[in-house]
Amino acid sequence: MSLIATEDLQVTYGNRKVLDGVNVSVEPGEIVTLVGPNGSGKSTLVKAILGVVKPSGGRVHRDRTLRIGYVPQKLHIDASLPLTVARFLSLPRRHAADKTAAALARVGMAGLEKHQMSDLSGGQLQRVLLARALLTDPQILILDEPTQGLDQPGEAAFYELLEAVRRETGVAVFMVSHDLHVVMSTSDRVICLNHHICCQGTPKVVRNAPEYRALFGHGTHGALALYQHDHDHDHDHGDHQETDQDA
Repeated sequence: MSLIATEDLQVTYGNRKVLDGVNVSVEPGEIVTLVGPNGSGKSTLVKAILGVVKPSGGRVHRDRTLRIGYVPQKLHIDASLPLTVARFLSLPRRHAADKTAAALARVGMAGLEKHQMSDLSGGQLQRVLLARALLTDPQILILDEPTQGLDQPGEAAFYELLEAVRRETGVAVFMVSHDLHVVMSTSDRVICLNHHICCQGTPKVVRNAPEYRALFGHGTHGALALYQHDHDHDHDHGDHQETDQDA
């Protein structure tokens, strides 16, 4: 069964329809990347899935016992606020020190417990946010543009980390990408959203889809530039497509 599924989801702000008839699902262990231009409804879809935004139509199917780990776009930490990484990871619920240490080690931040949150670089902060999400032993990670503000090496490193976490834990990943031209090549599916689903499929299918090219033009030949990985060739087989944008 799907971990999360939306059924003809609609969200309206005033007279403006932000999401219209959106059907998405995430299966156990799957990596799904959501792309779309600014104002396309990506963050609204995430909020609806999390239960923060109430749909004006359709439904979100999610088991009440589903464990979700959420990583936001960014987190502003007041530089004058004394907050260590260990203390941050204990909010709102305290975890055993060994579990906290294991989560930091898993994201490549071992020994960072006593560092101040305000002193972390952008890449370090995103890894700590991921560690916090992993402390709930999630069945699915939901990440809303987690690499925004990172340079290309930092972005690639974060994607590589997500791949490793999925490989080691089997957690499913539903990620919103801010960069239409850089998508994890190991995504099982890419969904292109512009208030409705324009197209979806493997990264290779989406980068060649007429709907994607019509939406984003031919400045880059209408192609998604994939984050290259040793297993990129695994996605050259079994491609499929189903055709049907953040407020």
